This record gives sequence, structure tokens and C-alpha cells, in this order.
Amino acid sequence: MMLAVQGIEKRFGGLQALSEVAFDLEEGEILGLIGPNGAGKTTLFNVISGVHAPEKGRVVFRGQDITGRPPYNVAQLGLARTFQIVRPLHDLTVRDNVILGACYGRERHGRAAAARVADEVLALVGLAERASQLSGSLNVAQKKRLELARALAARPYLLLLDEVLAGLNPAEVARMIDTLRHIRGQGVTILMIEHLMQAMMSLSDRIVVLDYGKLIARGTPREVAADPHVIEAYLGDPKLAQDLLEGGSDGDGARRD
Repeated sequence: MMLAVQGIEKRFGGLQALSEVAFDLEEGEILGLIGPNGAGKTTLFNVISGVHAPEKGRVVFRGQDITGRPPYNVAQLGLARTFQIVRPLHDLTVRDNVILGACYGRERHGRAAAARVADEVLALVGLAERASQLSGSLNVAQKKRLELARALAARPYLLLLDEVLAGLNPAEVARMIDTLRHIRGQGVTILMIEHLMQAMMSLSDRIVVLDYGKLIARGTPREVAADPHVIEAYLGDPKLAQDLLEGGSDGDGARRD
């Protein structure tokens, strides 16, 4: 078992952001996490990665209880993440951004070894030719790839992806999907938040669905798309669900409110 989320609860003042959320993630799997905006998806990522400590429940990573551990410690254990709003260090080059990921990741490389890792990862995500550019000069799609490269340089066993496809055009989405499949093929387990439902249907082995901080459904992509609770809470339109099941929808179509 790569990850076990066990009865997680998280509150912010009077707001119950997560309530008794529980699911497992197997090694080598791609697990999709979907739900309307405000459902608690990013909060759950923050609990798993150590940004927030839960009021109740446990996060078990590769057999080890990591609940409430600081993010730097979680990263050193082999769990890396991207952020919905990309956060490159704009005054550093693309390569130096990725070197930092290698220095503070699971293998804690020195500068020379981290540079070799950075070059390898930049080639993987298609940014090798931009290695010497300042990261602030990149466009949105390139910054998404840089965010992914920096996380991969940490040599994670588990990669959390927070809307890595958001803001990309169809051609960029297709290239990123190919990259994610390649990353999974190298043995990295993936947990991803995404609103592009056709992408989630094609990428995910299983999907879990949050609504108002509660897990309302889980299963294969086909099972989830056909679930009436998911249609009501998230997809909104039975026709969209049918299109997804038939592979005929290429937009997101999901509710964000």
C-alpha cells in the first residue's frame, strides 16, 4: 500500500473542511480526486503533504504514520507535490529551480548530483532547451511543466498533482497526459486533482469524489461517471455523464461552484 488516508477531519474555525475522509492508494496506481470547487480537495492535499495537521485521522505513507509531519520531512520520505497556482522562483533559471527540488528531496543530492538530476528531469518534461532561461519568462504551460519537473527532481515514490492541466490548450493537455503516463511507467504513483473530466477518465485507474468535505463516491472512472450522486453534485448533467462513458466529451463540463 502506497498511501492510506484514514478518517481525516479538518476544520478551519467553524468550517468543517474535511469529514471522515478515507481511501487507499496502491503502488503504481493513478488515483483521480474530483469534486466541485470548495469540496476540500486541496485541503486534503495539504493534510497529506504536511501543510496542515488534521484534527482527527491518520495519513499512512508506505507503512509509516506521517500525520502532522512537516512538509520538508514528508518530501524527504518520498512524497512530492505540485501546486494549483504555480510557484517558480522567478529570479532563478529553470535549471536552478529544478536543482533545488533535487537538493531537498528524498535523495538530498549535493549540487553536482542535483544538476545531473535536473537535466534528466527537464529532458523528460520537455524543458531542456529552456534550462538557462529565468523561470519568470516562461508561459503558463511551461511553468506547469517546471512545477512538475521540480517535484520529480525530488525522486518521489508518490506524486500529488493539483490541477496540472488547468489553463492548458488541447495540444498542451495532450502532451502533458503523455508525460504523466510516462512518469507512471517509470514507477511513480500519482494522486491527482483535475477538473478536465475526459482526461481524468482516460488517465485514472480509480477515482474518488469529494463534496462539501465528504467522500461521496469511489470506483473506476466508469462507475463514478454513472453514479447518480456524482452526477448531481459535480457533473450536473446526465448527458455529460453518458458522453464521458462513451468517450465523446473532450471538455471539462463539470461544476466548479
